[in-house]
Amino acid sequence: MIECIYRVMVVEDEERILNNIIRKIDESNLGFKVVGKALTGKQALTLADELTPDVIFTDIKMPVMDGLELIEHLYFRYPYVKVVIISGYADFEYAQKAIIYDVKGYLLKPIDNEALMEILRKLKIMLDSEKKLYRERFLLPKEPLTQEEIVFLVREFIKENYTENINLNFIAERFNYSVSYLSRIFSQYTGISPYRYLIELRINRAKHLLQNHRELSIKQIGELVGYPDQGYFSRIFKRFTGKSPQEFRGE
Repeated sequence: MIECIYRVMVVEDEERILNNIIRKIDESNLGFKVVGKALTGKQALTLADELTPDVIFTDIKMPVMDGLELIEHLYFRYPYVKVVIISGYADFEYAQKAIIYDVKGYLLKPIDNEALMEILRKLKIMLDSEKKLYRERFLLPKEPLTQEEIVFLVREFIKENYTENINLNFIAERFNYSVSYLSRIFSQYTGISPYRYLIELRINRAKHLLQNHRELSIKQIGELVGYPDQGYFSRIFKRFTGKSPQEFRGE
């Protein structure tokens, strides 16, 4: 039997359908394990923080927060999670949202077993490829790296993880170099410190969210770019832009 590698969450407000999908995924023998289930999109977002799934299957028509709203939140908050839509309707609006928010699959109810298996096989190929790429990119080889290679890897790591709770000490420990050495060679090759690079990525993303997603609160935007403390987010945003998040948004 294939070892269960990838974690799945299923979001569906009809429990009979929910349990049927969970059973089929767990019995697929393709390396997936359902680690959580939710009846609403709001529950799913809370569980995503706790369970860190690789894949989320979500229904569209649900109470409290529907699937379309959920996939938008997932796209900006957990861009690495693969999302599959489950729906009883072949609706053009859903297809549009699926494209915009990078949905990986679309299943129509009643769920056809072969269609589900095909999507699971495709997801496994995607996730296996990402895992291989991650190992090649971030796991340091035995032979010494050049300074330029180290800087490239650190910059890629920051780009992939800037929304997470990382800092320079964490990065230095991750790559097994001292903070002072990493700072010196990073600044030498890029013209800015790794700390500055991390903040610029976060602030630039925050500026985009402030301008284009007025439905998001300042606190929510801070959380999305790696600053769960709203007060600290506001202070650092003003330090780098000259304006508070509210002023930048025009409130």
